[in-house]
Amino acid sequence: EAELKHGRVAMAACLGWYITAAGVHPAFNSKLSSDPLEAAQQLPAVGWLQFVLGCGAIEWLASQIRTREGYQAGDVLGASYWVDNSDEGWVDYQNREINNGRLAMVAFMGIFVQDLYFGNYGDQIFRH
Repeated sequence: EAELKHGRVAMAACLGWYITAAGVHPAFNSKLSSDPLEAAQQLPAVGWLQFVLGCGAIEWLASQIRTREGYQAGDVLGASYWVDNSDEGWVDYQNREINNGRLAMVAFMGIFVQDLYFGNYGDQIFRH
């Protein structure tokens, strides 16, 4: 279950990294840096508070969902109520999700290191 959750977070982080690198900051009228590492440093304390409380609320909700009867690992939305693991298409979907999550975890570390050590972020990674 932890690998699935980390994979989902990594997929969202990769998407968020490139959205930030494109200069999209709807909550701050694009006044933050397009470099995601600099934007994180420029984020006001209230922004970090929202982030931490939002993550905490999601974790609390997931812990409450885990206590329900018939819960299956990673099934936060209750899809197992409609589809079981005997459906080949569903199993294939689950395998694709976990493999894409694994790829996203490795990819995000590469994206992060590229920005941290070389200052390349967004589409700058592919420039020579």
